[in-house]
Amino acid sequence: MMERKIPAPAVNPENKPFFDAAANGKLVLKFCNGCKQYHHYPRAQCPYCFSSDTEWLEATGGGTVYTCSVLRRGVPVPYCIAYVTLEEGVSMLTNIVDCDLDAVKIGMKVKVVFKPTDGGPPVPMFTPA
Repeated sequence: MMERKIPAPAVNPENKPFFDAAANGKLVLKFCNGCKQYHHYPRAQCPYCFSSDTEWLEATGGGTVYTCSVLRRGVPVPYCIAYVTLEEGVSMLTNIVDCDLDAVKIGMKVKVVFKPTDGGPPVPMFTPA
């Protein structure tokens, strides 16, 4: 089967630590010291309380499929796109990989894996736990 090429993410100063951690096999999230909430997508200012007192913390890497869809038409290689709710409470738009795509279900427990991109840093994706 043909491998799917994953486009490189757009790395900028705000999200560079996220992708640097991914290159080291770690999933990190922004945590606000003001309101004590995690947030994703990475940004310097908390989207809940607007505090700039945020820091990067390593996530457990576990989560649950919130919703998913398998794309088969118009793509060279079928793939599953999903929202995964991480154990830390935030949702991440991602792909479910390394499994039978027909077996992916809402509520499925998943764990993070890192997949190479086409000329960029690896990106976190998820596989059944």
